[in-house]
Amino acid sequence: MVDYERIQKDCFWDLSISGKEIENIANGNDSRKKNMLFEKILLNSTALFKDLQIFDKKELEKLLENYNIPKFNSDHAFKRKNMAEVYFFDKPLLINELKWIA
Repeated sequence: MVDYERIQKDCFWDLSISGKEIENIANGNDSRKKNMLFEKILLNSTALFKDLQIFDKKELEKLLENYNIPKFNSDHAFKRKNMAEVYFFDKPLLINELKWIA
């Protein structure tokens, strides 16, 4: 069960958008709006992995592949993107402080 109201509170504190509107974007076909939703969740969600599951797996993979790390807050964005790649797609972990020391 997706908690769109929590996503709204976590990720859209700076915009006037309802949980229902977020649900419509997630289930719609507007790629520009989906990219915006993905980026808001990636950078702001307190339940990152749970919230990214609103996208189907192929769509999420495409969103992650096409996401460009911004210059502002790049370290935070890089870490969150890499954690999602590791969790959903078994990609290599690139965050040194999260790697196991052998």
